[in-house]
Amino acid sequence: MIQRLRHYVLVRHGHNWILLFRFALVGASGVLVNLFVAIMCKKLGPDENGIFFDLPFTDFNVRWYHVYSTIAFLVANLWNFELNRLWTFRSAKHAGWFREYFPFLTVGILAQIVGLAILTLLMHPDSIFSLSPTIFDNSTGFRTRFYWAQLITIAIVTPVSFLLNKVWTFSSVRGKHRVSEPAEESVESEHPAAGV
Repeated sequence: MIQRLRHYVLVRHGHNWILLFRFALVGASGVLVNLFVAIMCKKLGPDENGIFFDLPFTDFNVRWYHVYSTIAFLVANLWNFELNRLWTFRSAKHAGWFREYFPFLTVGILAQIVGLAILTLLMHPDSIFSLSPTIFDNSTGFRTRFYWAQLITIAIVTPVSFLLNKVWTFSSVRGKHRVSEPAEESVESEHPAAGV
């Protein structure tokens, strides 16, 4: 029973593990891009807790940290799309750029909407999920509430983003074109050179 399960998970779905690993590496680079852009926005823009604009007919408003997070998302989304398209799912030869980007962007926007809600819960001082201003007092980069809220938000929305992108965005290559190594490497692995 355990051997069958191991075969099912590791062998039969080994391709999915490779895709997940590649997606995770791309995602990690995207997190760095996202945080870099968020930090630059915070350093160059107004106070992140300041009001960007009031929502009409409500007591609610959009804060600068929402804007910074959205700008960082858009830059990281494009970065991740290109890397996933060229390396993770290798779909560039099988589907047009716009045909894949708009579903990827749509998935990203849905994740960003959820992410903005999570970010608000982590940043709003009256939220029960608010990050403690005592610990995250903005005294250093590592104690900046906005940076930690952004990281936590990314960690929560990433798994859903992976599943939706695998199933929908990059489905043109699913099942037809497995991720394979470049031709030179695969030929060498089948026929190693003698004496090397």
